[in-house]
Amino acid sequence: MSSFEYAVALTGGIATGKSTVAEIFIEYGYDIIDADSVAHDILDEQSSTIAEMFGREYIDGGRVDRRALGKLIFAHSDHRDRLEQLLHPLIRERISQMADTLDENGRVYLVDIPLFYETSSYPIEDVIVVYAPADIQLARVLARDGMDIDRARGIIDAQIDIELKRNRAKYTIDNSGDIEQLRVECSRVKEMIDESY
Repeated sequence: MSSFEYAVALTGGIATGKSTVAEIFIEYGYDIIDADSVAHDILDEQSSTIAEMFGREYIDGGRVDRRALGKLIFAHSDHRDRLEQLLHPLIRERISQMADTLDENGRVYLVDIPLFYETSSYPIEDVIVVYAPADIQLARVLARDGMDIDRARGIIDAQIDIELKRNRAKYTIDNSGDIEQLRVECSRVKEMIDESY
């Protein structure tokens, strides 16, 4: 396992604006390891195993149909557990390899991990939580993803409460306002990180 010596975890909850914050930090010149992107790559690399585990109907053109598979695992926790047992060790190994490479640069980088607190899989002490209150999260999910309110609430409720995440984080970026406010928040946190490394 990598030491993650120069890593700062970036996390939040669904629809708190983590991806936008990541883009802003890329503009600042930060390297970012995107756990979701790593997971998507590994999922496709494991498409033949996924077909064996769940059926060929979850493969489309040699790639995993993530939407169809997502519906299956959301409805069946035993399927979700089997998928996680396959993917999580591979994802952790890939992220650790990427972190080792970035640590050699001797510069701070972010590891964007949506479920950082839920999985407790990475030994990263400094954490940024992108925060928005639960009512704003729900409104954004409904507007952005067009999903029904019960499913949206189910996803939010399956994650650790955003208030608890905010209380555990070293840095909080408040994204309950507009993009201008978010940029001010990102700049404030960037200065704090730059001062501490």
